[in-house]
Amino acid sequence: MSPNNLSDALEKLKLASTDSATDSVESCLDCLLKALANNNTEASVKIQEMGILPLLPTLLSPQSSCTPKVANIIAELAKNEFMRSPCVGAGLIPPLIQLLHSANQEVLLQTGRALGNICYDSHEGRSAVDLAGGAQIVAEHIKSLFQNTEPENEKLLTVFCGMLMNYSNDNDSLQAQLINMGVIPTLVKLLGIHSHNTALTEMCLIAFGNLAELESSKEQFASTNIAEELVRLFQKQSEHEKKEMIFEVLAPLAENDVIKLQLVEAGLVECLLEVVAQTVDGEREEDIAQLKTASDLMVLLLLGDESMQKLFEGGKGSVFQRVLSWIPSHNHQLQLAGALAIANFARNDGNCIHMVDTGIVQKLLKLLDRHVEEGNVTVQHAALSALRNLAIPVVNKSKMLSAGVADVVLRFLQSEMPPVQFKLLGTLRMLIDTQAEAADQLGTNGKLVERLVEWCEAKDHAGVMGESNRLLSALIRHSKSKEVVRAVIHGGGVKHLVTMATSEHMIMQNEALVALGLIAALDLGKTEKDFVGANLVSVLHKLLSDERSAPEIKYNSMILICAVMGSEPLHKEVQSLAFIDVVSKLRAHENKMVSHQASLTEQRLTAQS
Repeated sequence: MSPNNLSDALEKLKLASTDSATDSVESCLDCLLKALANNNTEASVKIQEMGILPLLPTLLSPQSSCTPKVANIIAELAKNEFMRSPCVGAGLIPPLIQLLHSANQEVLLQTGRALGNICYDSHEGRSAVDLAGGAQIVAEHIKSLFQNTEPENEKLLTVFCGMLMNYSNDNDSLQAQLINMGVIPTLVKLLGIHSHNTALTEMCLIAFGNLAELESSKEQFASTNIAEELVRLFQKQSEHEKKEMIFEVLAPLAENDVIKLQLVEAGLVECLLEVVAQTVDGEREEDIAQLKTASDLMVLLLLGDESMQKLFEGGKGSVFQRVLSWIPSHNHQLQLAGALAIANFARNDGNCIHMVDTGIVQKLLKLLDRHVEEGNVTVQHAALSALRNLAIPVVNKSKMLSAGVADVVLRFLQSEMPPVQFKLLGTLRMLIDTQAEAADQLGTNGKLVERLVEWCEAKDHAGVMGESNRLLSALIRHSKSKEVVRAVIHGGGVKHLVTMATSEHMIMQNEALVALGLIAALDLGKTEKDFVGANLVSVLHKLLSDERSAPEIKYNSMILICAVMGSEPLHKEVQSLAFIDVVSKLRAHENKMVSHQASLTEQRLTAQS
């Protein structure tokens, strides 16, 4: 159609719209639709320039036979981003929303399209629809129509679902509004009834993906049978894209523990294992993507306590066995998922003990062995996480030490990756807890102590810094050995333990004070200079004067004061800081251990003053 014909049609439309001559209006509208079909952008610019938009509200009367065509024209215009605000400005939203009360299917279809397109990525469009209460009417339509499976009705449902999706996409408050209207249960039922209809199913899935991002939606989803519906739909799919769409809904939903269990019970795990089996040797990009998504989702399901325990089945579960077989796999993604899954199974003592007894530690050590040289950081991190969790039960520690866990872990001391450093430190700390011999061995390992002291200064990585301090303290506390104390003094670790005593975490303060007490008791002469240099005495004075210090902090600070009195320079510092005033006040402390230690400390201070 030539631009002249379009101009003529627009001029005619201007005249015709004033005298409502239906026939001439109808032919002008056909002309516009043709032009839009031919070159949407060009025709839209022309329609806007000639001032046609303000004429359209009067043409949207419920009685007129032209109405579906007018709504169709608006839907076509609103495919262009630059036309959405002008459509709102021309006052098209209120008459369109009035048309939602029509009983005519074609009117509803074109009106739904028009509103959906105006809302697409348009703040003004959404606000105007919100103001006129459009979403509520559409939601009611879906509720009353969802059981009808006639093709025409399915088409209408697809448009209405699409409209709600465009209306609420990426907008938390509008998503919350739809959730409060109760659209989730309706859409879940709709998915069950219309799963044969690809277009409608896809619309539903995109809507779910949208709404599932909102925390408040999870409870509503959990009260429906969404898990069964999605698993059933997943089992039917053969195409990669369709599976990916379902995965995109499953991932946010599976963050909820109730839904995790529902998905496990609905058989999702078997589907995921099948995807893994089909894609593990695939080299196409989509195989690699599907393998990653399926194995990540598997790990996510294991984050729920109930779902994890159900799949563990006392260590006999077929799922647990399959996941174990991922660890020796040649595929990094599977190795990673396998190690993370073990770390998740290792969340209670019973599981940990069973796994150590059935040889999982050896599998993890072999895996780590493969990654010392060709180091994949995420695999290293995951395998160390699993070992750390397995080392928590006391009965596992000696077994894991004899299996050589400490030696393999120490091979990663050279790592420059903070996440690996953090897990390595946590694993060693768990292993030596209550294990004097191991603490002695590690504490006299010069390379380890040197690296710990270096990491105690890692200001950019608070986690690594904290764990290094804690391991340094643990080596002393669990070995109670003069050799370990000397290694720490020699390596320059004392000042870090003094700083650790001022940490905001009470547990770390206490660990530091106990370690410092042992250093003072075992080798005061050698450490005297370090204590003076690190201002130990004034740190202890602060801890004892601070109202907020916990009873055990006060108790261990006083023990330490008594221990350093044997050193002349430290003794002088104690005298100059008037400790006696602070300590005598503590004799009235409500905690018996504190008050008793205050009396003993006071006697010591007076005896030596």
